[in-house]
Amino acid sequence: MKSPNPCSLIPVPYIIEIFSSIQGEGKYVGCRQIFIRLADCNLNCAYCDTDYRCADYCKVETAAGSMTFRKMKNPLTVEQVAEIVYNLLEVPTQALSITGGEPLIHWQFIRELSEAVRRFGLKILLETNGTLYDELSKVLDAVDIISMDIKLPSVVGKDLFELHRRFLEVSRGKEVYVKIVVTGDTTLEEFLSAVRLVASIDRGIMLIIQPVTPCRGVKAISTERLLKLQGEALREVRDVRVIPQTHKLIGAL
Repeated sequence: MKSPNPCSLIPVPYIIEIFSSIQGEGKYVGCRQIFIRLADCNLNCAYCDTDYRCADYCKVETAAGSMTFRKMKNPLTVEQVAEIVYNLLEVPTQALSITGGEPLIHWQFIRELSEAVRRFGLKILLETNGTLYDELSKVLDAVDIISMDIKLPSVVGKDLFELHRRFLEVSRGKEVYVKIVVTGDTTLEEFLSAVRLVASIDRGIMLIIQPVTPCRGVKAISTERLLKLQGEALREVRDVRVIPQTHKLIGAL
């Protein structure tokens, strides 16, 4: 794990951006959601395309889907964030996606924000790297959907499978789906280890294979290898889908 970023020590986390857009990954791809991106992360994935460092100001969309932003001074209060979310609900919205970085570093904020926006009728979708299982247990009743990554050793430089196993065990009873980002360097062995981990918890968990969007020197994976990986995964898990980052394809946020 990385050394803590100073912003992780702040009770109210620093926010990177808040906006309304199309969910580009996972089970709810194509759905309209509001996104709150929190600063700081406990990992450093080779393919990460997000600048999750603390900044003095965050970006807040001026109107839902406008892709124009104003700056607001960090850190924001829960009340300020809830008001921003309410204003972006001018467009009917499927869920509020809390993402990062790694949002569970700020589990207290997630609890408080969930309580503040429940009256809006929004579902809370947590996008997480699936390693902070103790923190998940503290907000489990405050979120509706868990989008969990399994990080392969080839992209994080270490074996996190035991942390992922405990995370999935804590998430039992919630709506959860698992994403595995695969690259040109992904080995069949590590991929199958991840798939079998999911199957050992529940073969009914949806598994999404996400071909990496090449960046930072990370190589793309071929279509032939994607099909091979999906075929192998379908021997272990009932619902396996290949879904790329679709928002990147259309230039959405």
